[in-house]
Amino acid sequence: MSDDRTRRQVLKSAVAAGGAAGLAACLDTQGGETVDRPTGTDDLSALPERQFAWGEVVRHDEHGNEQLPRHQILLYLTLERDGRPTETDRTQVERAFASLNRAFEWSHEGVVWSVAYSPSYFDRYDEPLPESVDCPPPQSLSPFEQPTFDEQDLLVHLASDHAAAVLAAEETLRGNRDSANGVTFDASLDGVATVATETDRRTGFVGTGMPAERQSGLDGIPDGEPVPETSPLFMGFKAGFAQNQATENRVAIESGPFAGGTTKHVARLRQRLDDWYDEHDFDERVAEMFSPKHAERGWVDDSGENLGDGSRVEETLDDIRERATEAGRVGHAQKAARANRDADGNIRLLRRHFESTDNDVASLHFPSLQREMSEFETVRRAMNGVDFTEETPVIRQRVNNGILEYIFVTNRGNWLVPPLSKRALPRPR
Repeated sequence: MSDDRTRRQVLKSAVAAGGAAGLAACLDTQGGETVDRPTGTDDLSALPERQFAWGEVVRHDEHGNEQLPRHQILLYLTLERDGRPTETDRTQVERAFASLNRAFEWSHEGVVWSVAYSPSYFDRYDEPLPESVDCPPPQSLSPFEQPTFDEQDLLVHLASDHAAAVLAAEETLRGNRDSANGVTFDASLDGVATVATETDRRTGFVGTGMPAERQSGLDGIPDGEPVPETSPLFMGFKAGFAQNQATENRVAIESGPFAGGTTKHVARLRQRLDDWYDEHDFDERVAEMFSPKHAERGWVDDSGENLGDGSRVEETLDDIRERATEAGRVGHAQKAARANRDADGNIRLLRRHFESTDNDVASLHFPSLQREMSEFETVRRAMNGVDFTEETPVIRQRVNNGILEYIFVTNRGNWLVPPLSKRALPRPR
């Protein structure tokens, strides 16, 4: 194994393990004893009011597609106090978050991050969320899933191109260290909110070559290392094309006390890709990921880099039913695309998903941002393709129905991402 690949394996294991040992392993691999990344600011006016405004501070490829930070951590936190948070709690949390902003530049070279709150958190208050916020408790979104619902109070999402940066940010935010990146923290979340169980800490990665480097020995990936070196995802194709993504303006809440915020759905999907790679050739995988028309016309080369900034899925919708009947299958992307535009033709969802090898299982974390949670639910139900099973006998609940045969929802959670000025334990109104 090459030195570079060994180094990347160490970083993968370190982020997944976390803690002081994980951070030490990262720093040792990088040949230093401290994190050395660009520092941030204590001037909130220099930061975007939209916590989810990552688009201008992450890398983009030659086609203008967002390249999300390579290393990511999800911290699902539960408040240690019953009932409403106190003003003392709120002050401590804001000081911790402000310290994180000082410690790291708001970019992929530092740390980009957000904090979101569940409907269960807001249930601590007597007054409900305003009508301008559509963020109900999570629910099952297909007739064949039985997910665990994530109803912890807070979700902190950390992301960086540098493994040591996200680990140092996590460790200091949780109160296990006093400083990160040479900056002393004024406070941490310790004593107010905690990661209550091992499953409340989840990690992941995204980027060309990273899934291929991590595929060996994973539950859900067949022998023979079939994941292409050029793919940023385990299923072999790229995603997140700019023309098929909502803008940050489109997903922002427009009015009320949480204007400038958004809603966030996060699902965890287990992947079982033996049949995906062992039973299907490349054209069949293209047909089920994109559409049968993509396969017939040879629109996709390798991982789909040739598609540029758009998947061309809109070109498959006019004759989607005829093609599905002829081909005996329907594509994942085209099913979802049927519901993913509003009346003005704007894309509804901004998807920022990334892979995971937590517990040595091939998984996908699927954060989706949208103005209203009902928009996500509508698109997800369109992806189920139930209408195709009623019209074309060979298309069944999972089989020949996009990628549903290969992904299994284990968790779902709904979250409100408040604007920056209300990020510390917000009240409903």
